[in-house]
Amino acid sequence: MFRFYSFLPRKTVAGESSNTPALHRPMGTVMSEVRNVIIIGSGPAGYTAGLYAGRAMLNPLMFAGYMSGGQLMLTSDIENFPGYPEGIAGPEMMMQLREQAERFGLEVQDRNVDEVDVSQRPFKVMVEGETYLTHSIIVCTGAESVWLNAPGEAEQKGRGISTCATCDGAFFRDEHVLVIGGGDSACEEATFLTRFASKVTLIHRRDVFKASTIMYERAANNPKIEIRTFRQIKEWLSDDKGLTGAVLENTQDGTTETIEATGAFIAIGHTPITDFLGGQVETDANGYIVHKEHTMTSVPGVFAAGDVVDTRYKQAITAAGMGCSAAIDVEKWLEENVH
Repeated sequence: MFRFYSFLPRKTVAGESSNTPALHRPMGTVMSEVRNVIIIGSGPAGYTAGLYAGRAMLNPLMFAGYMSGGQLMLTSDIENFPGYPEGIAGPEMMMQLREQAERFGLEVQDRNVDEVDVSQRPFKVMVEGETYLTHSIIVCTGAESVWLNAPGEAEQKGRGISTCATCDGAFFRDEHVLVIGGGDSACEEATFLTRFASKVTLIHRRDVFKASTIMYERAANNPKIEIRTFRQIKEWLSDDKGLTGAVLENTQDGTTETIEATGAFIAIGHTPITDFLGGQVETDANGYIVHKEHTMTSVPGVFAAGDVVDTRYKQAITAAGMGCSAAIDVEKWLEENVH
C-alpha cells in the first residue's frame, strides 16, 4: 500500500559541499569503455527501460541505487498493475522486472550515482570514485513523497498509512480514513476516497487552503467528508493489526484529542530526485525534469522517464510505459548521432 516510485537517494561525496558543480569534482578512476546508455534509478521505469535497451542490443548499464527497486520494495500489495489478477507483492514484482531485464542483457549495479557531467559527450557518470562514460543517459530516479515523520509513522507505512489514494483507496472499503493536507491533492484524494470509505476526515493545520476553489468546495460539500482545521498529527496510534487512529494537536492552543481511523493518506507534496544533476538539465518550478522532444530532456542524449517527470499520474504502469518510450527514443537517437 504505497505510491509507486523508483527511488535513488542523493549521496554527497565526503568532504565536499553538495553545491559543488559536478564538472569541478575529482573524477577518480575513469573507465575506458564508453557505454551506449546508462540508466540511473530503478523501479518500473528503469527496469522497463533496461529491458527494451537490452533487447535492442545496447548493452545497458543501470545504477539502481542502494534501495534497488525503489519504494515498491516496501509495498505489501499491488492490485492495479496489469497481468496480476490476484495481485502481487511489491518486492516480488520488482525482482521479476529486474530478472526479466537482466535476461536480455541489462547490467545492474546496486550503487548510488554521486554526480553527472553532461556538458559534453561522452557524458560522465560519477559513482563512488569511479567515472563511467556513456553516449546517453536515462534518468529514472523518481520522486519522494513528503512524509510527516510523526511518531509511529514509520511502522505503519504500507500497512495503514499511504500517499496514494488511487493506489490504495480500495483497501479501505467502509472504513474511516484520514487525509492530511490543504492543497488540490489533499482535496482530490479526500473526494476520491469517498468512493470506498464510509467517512473521510480531512485534516489541515490552518484554516486557509491552498487548494483551488473548485477542488475545496467539491470536498467541503461532500457529505462523507469532515474537514478539521487547525489540527496536525502529533502521533499515530496502532495495534498488532495495523493503524487505529492518531493523536491530533490543536495548532492554536496545543490541546490534543484522539481520533479513530484505520487508514490515512498523507498529501503534502513530493520531491523529485534530481539534485545529482547539478542543475544541468531543465526542470520546472518544482524540480521535475521537463521533456523537450518525446522523452528527451533539454540536453540532447539525456532522457528521463517515470515519476521524476510525471506530475500527474504517478503510477507504476505509467512509469513502465514511459521507460519503454525512453529506451526506444535512445535507440533512435544513438542511430542518428553516434557513429
